[in-house]
Amino acid sequence: MTRKLIAILRGLKPDEALGITEALIEAGITAIEVPLNSPQPLDSIEKMSKAFGSDALIGAGTVLSEKDVAEVAQAGGELIVSPNCDATVIAATKAAGLQSFPGVFTATECFAALTAGADGLKIFPASIMGPAGVSALKAVLPRSVPVYAVGGAGADNFSQWRAAGADGFGIGTALYAPGLTAKEVGERARKLVSAYDEVMA
Repeated sequence: MTRKLIAILRGLKPDEALGITEALIEAGITAIEVPLNSPQPLDSIEKMSKAFGSDALIGAGTVLSEKDVAEVAQAGGELIVSPNCDATVIAATKAAGLQSFPGVFTATECFAALTAGADGLKIFPASIMGPAGVSALKAVLPRSVPVYAVGGAGADNFSQWRAAGADGFGIGTALYAPGLTAKEVGERARKLVSAYDEVMA
């Protein structure tokens, strides 16, 4: 089962990248982003892609420029996630053959992202929009477009987001924070996966 869960590993260090990634995959999370404002993010992405690229979709978050996209692609990443909707970044992502998940908040941004070629939409910050806002957007968006709630979504409220029409979730501090061991991240991941399966299956 390929779950629509993206692990956001902000603050991950290269020396812990492989252990954390292995723990996530074993728990059932197979889409993983390393935000580019983490320590040496490209080193982590390269290690993760080489070791687990056939088992998981590895990439970067907080991607803000075409240069960022090129560097992530060179490191072996296949997923580009941004906090904003930038048509040039989306176009560069698709030209490089990578998957694009830009951050959006309004209907205008949603459709601009889709016009630029985005593969899916990251509602951010979802905690501010709330399920009611997601429901309103889903009413006008193409049904084929996956919409991920990011920022405020977690095991305790997956059902609310699902009822609003969210297709998936990006999970950050509820899953990983600097200082956590691979074992601790794995335990958190298993709980999230269990909650996700109960609501989304």
